[in-house]
Amino acid sequence: MALIVQKYGGTSVGSLDRIRNVANRIKKLRDEGNQVVAVVSAMGGVTDKLIGMARELTGEPAEREMDVLLSTGEQQSIALVTMALHELGVDAASVTGRQAGIRTTGSHTRGKIDSIDPTMMNQYLSEGKVVIVAGFQGLRNDDLIHTLGRGGSDLTAIAVASAVKADLCQILTDVDGVYTCDPRVVKDARKLPEISYDEMLEMASSGSKVMQSRSVEFAKKYGVIFEVRSSLNDNPGTIVTEEHDQMESVVIRGVSIERSQARLTITGIPDEPGMSARILGCLADAEINIDMIISNIAHDGMARHSFTMHSNDLGKAQAALKPVIATLPASKIETEAGIAKLSCVGIGMRSHSGVAAKMFEALGEAQINIGMITTSEIKIAVTVDETQIEDAARAVHTAFELDKVPSK
Repeated sequence: MALIVQKYGGTSVGSLDRIRNVANRIKKLRDEGNQVVAVVSAMGGVTDKLIGMARELTGEPAEREMDVLLSTGEQQSIALVTMALHELGVDAASVTGRQAGIRTTGSHTRGKIDSIDPTMMNQYLSEGKVVIVAGFQGLRNDDLIHTLGRGGSDLTAIAVASAVKADLCQILTDVDGVYTCDPRVVKDARKLPEISYDEMLEMASSGSKVMQSRSVEFAKKYGVIFEVRSSLNDNPGTIVTEEHDQMESVVIRGVSIERSQARLTITGIPDEPGMSARILGCLADAEINIDMIISNIAHDGMARHSFTMHSNDLGKAQAALKPVIATLPASKIETEAGIAKLSCVGIGMRSHSGVAAKMFEALGEAQINIGMITTSEIKIAVTVDETQIEDAARAVHTAFELDKVPSK
C-alpha cells in the first residue's frame, strides 16, 4: 500500500462531469489499496470571476479581503469533490488550508509556506479516509487567511507530500507532461520521460506554464520526486527528480518561451558603489520580480542598467524607481514593451561547448534579431520581438533536433 498525493488543477475540476472524473480516478487508486490525499484548485474560471466581482466594487480591493474572497474558490471544489466521492461509496473528508495545518508567511495574496502540521490529515488517513485538501491557501501566524499566489496549489501539493511522507506525488493537469517546447507552438515537440529539478526549474522560470518555479524549488529542497501527468487520460507523464549521469548526454532538454515581457533601462547612473543596491532595493520593496539584468558603463563614464520583467509590472516599477531617479540629475528611464524571452535549457551544457553559437546561428538564419542575452550554467536566454517568438522557438527546436528521441 502506498500513500499518494495528487493535485488537480482548475481545468481538471472545471465542471461537475470533470469533478466526477476526478472522483472516479481517486476511487480507482483507493480500490487498488492506496491511501490518497488530493489537493484541489478552484474550478476553472472561478478565481477570475471572483477577481472581476471585486474590481467591479472597487478599483483597488484590499489584499487582505482578496485573500478571504479567493480562498472560497478552493473550498467549493474540495466540498464538491468530497461529495462526489461519497456518492461513489468512498469515505472522504475535505480540509481547508488551515485545517491541513499549513502556516504561511509574507504579504497578503503572495504567501509562502512556512510549515505544515499534518496532524488532522494523518488522523483522517489512519481512519481510512481519503483526504481532500484546499490548495492555494494557508493561515498566517496572525491567524489571517492567506493565499499563495500563482501556482499555489502545486506548491501545496509538494509541501503536503513532504509533510505526510508520501510515496508518490502526482501533479495532474490538462497536459500529458513536460514537452521539449509548447506543443501549441512547435507541433513536433516531444514529451520528456524525465527531467531534473534544475532543468524543470529553469524551464518554469523561463515561461513553461506546466508548473511555477517555486513549487519546483520546494520539491528540490525537500527531495520530493513528482510526476506531471494528465488528469484526462492514463498516459505516463514526466518524472521530475534529481539529476543523474545519463542526463548529461542530452545537451538541450527543452525550449521555453515567455511572452508579455518588458525592458526597463536606467541611464546616467553614477558609477559608484551601492548604486545597484539602491535601485534593486526599490524594486524588491515593491515586490517586483525582475529577470534578466544587464549592466555596463557608457562612453561618458556613467553606468546603464537594463532589466526585464512582466509587462504588467512595468508601470509599478517606474513608480517605485521615481524616488531614486529624482536624486540622480543625469538619470532617466527608458522602456520597451512588446518583447518576449526565448530560453534553451539543458544540464548537458555543462559538458558540451558550442550551444550558444548553434542557437544564435539558427536565429540568424531565421532572420530573427536578438536583444538582451543572459546565461547560466544550464540555460541560455535571449529577448526577441514578441511577434517573432514562435518562429524563434521553432527554429531553435529544429536546430537542436529536439523532436528526435536521443540515443543512449
